[in-house]
Amino acid sequence: MSDLESFRLETRDWLEENCPKSMRTPYESDDDICWGGRNAKFTSDEQRLWLQRMASRGWTVPTWPAEYGGGGLDREHAKVLADELSRIHARPALMSFGISMLGPALLKFGTEALRQQHIPPIVRGEIRWAQGYSEPNAGSDLASLQTRADDHGDHYKVNGSKIWTSYGDKGDWMFCLVRTDSEARKHEGISFVLFDMATPGVSTKPILLISGASPFTETFFDDVRVEKDQVVGEVNKGWTVAKYLLTHEREMIGESGVSEAGSASISEIAVRKMGLNNGVLKNTMLRSDIAKLEIDEIALDLTIQRARDEVKAGASLGAQSSMFKYFGTELNMRRYELLMAIGGLDALDWDGGENADGLLPKSWLRTKGNSIEGGTSEIQLNIIAKRILGLPG
Repeated sequence: MSDLESFRLETRDWLEENCPKSMRTPYESDDDICWGGRNAKFTSDEQRLWLQRMASRGWTVPTWPAEYGGGGLDREHAKVLADELSRIHARPALMSFGISMLGPALLKFGTEALRQQHIPPIVRGEIRWAQGYSEPNAGSDLASLQTRADDHGDHYKVNGSKIWTSYGDKGDWMFCLVRTDSEARKHEGISFVLFDMATPGVSTKPILLISGASPFTETFFDDVRVEKDQVVGEVNKGWTVAKYLLTHEREMIGESGVSEAGSASISEIAVRKMGLNNGVLKNTMLRSDIAKLEIDEIALDLTIQRARDEVKAGASLGAQSSMFKYFGTELNMRRYELLMAIGGLDALDWDGGENADGLLPKSWLRTKGNSIEGGTSEIQLNIIAKRILGLPG
């Protein structure tokens, strides 16, 4: 028996014994997602247990180095694990900006002390991270940011504000871009810092969206103390770290175009809602649109997997992340348009009816923001044209 076959059997047995039955069912709402953090609210004891068991093996981040609590798996073994999780329809044990964005940046640019301090808690889901990037006058032109960090000897004092901070009111720590040299050129003089959001001087204010939910906040800094040992990379060279992290953020957003593990496929939802006629959906056009969407989902998933394999082999992800971000967000909007069509008049219920909390129409409206956050679709198309297709300016 090969090593991979042995690992597959061992993994299958372990998952059968350790993955709770309730963690093998589709999400019922966003509340079913486990984000971890100091103030984590688990929907059940089984959700907490699933996180603890996966984290104990480092399988919340299976390819991260074992010395920081990760799984230490190579890409072949990680693919086997992913296949086995998918086979039993297991929900992700943990979702986290620490995993999808900050962790890779720390592994590449962080000091050993920063890695030892922050990565193990990310793996275990003990700290929930927020992202301090966009500002009221620095969105697509992020390098225009004005939040400043003034040197006070062994620490900085940060003053300014950020906007569109996802779950800023729920974050424990923030990774943040600040200007440490106001005289330098725009893309220079920026540093990448980390700080506890419980630090005096940090405050947040919710931003209400058309969807009725408030995942975003404004975040304000008033003489916030940041220790100098919490700078990632070189002082005044934070733009390099920021760009690297953005490739991972855009890949993460792009993955919204692929149906998540633990969620029902759109064809399953259509069959459950509309039923079959002679073994197929009666609505021919809807059936065709669902088939096209699911084919595109598979194509995107395979392309992302291939790109990850190339990165692990030493290649750079680079501008491909813009391609994933653009196509993934377009797919996600298409998915929710189809879900609204499948739901019919019931899908319009904001309150009451089968859709008591209005989750579907609110989620449909929320997808419109996917084309803005993490870099607008127009910006991504410019990057794709210039850096992938090599088109003239």
